Amino acid sequence: MHYIYIVKCSDGSLYTGYTTDLDRRMKEHNRNQGAKYTRGRTPVSLMYYEEFNNRGDAMKRECDIKKLPREKKLLLINTNSH
Repeated sequence: MHYIYIVKCSDGSLYTGYTTDLDRRMKEHNRNQGAKYTRGRTPVSLMYYEEFNNRGDAMKRECDIKKLPREKKLLLINTNSH
């Protein structure tokens, strides 16, 4: 499976990413081995994710979510969180 996800960083900011393994990716972020943005902003908490059957669809959705303002990301999290 392919996943897009939103994490909340320790400073309250949100980060959107892509992975094929959510558990591994969360561990990487929290060991400061994830995205450059999340380094120094740990711990991060998984707030939201979506599953996809193929990488292309997941990457398109990630791009769409990254374009959203913070308020719309929070609305997405609050109405559809897992």
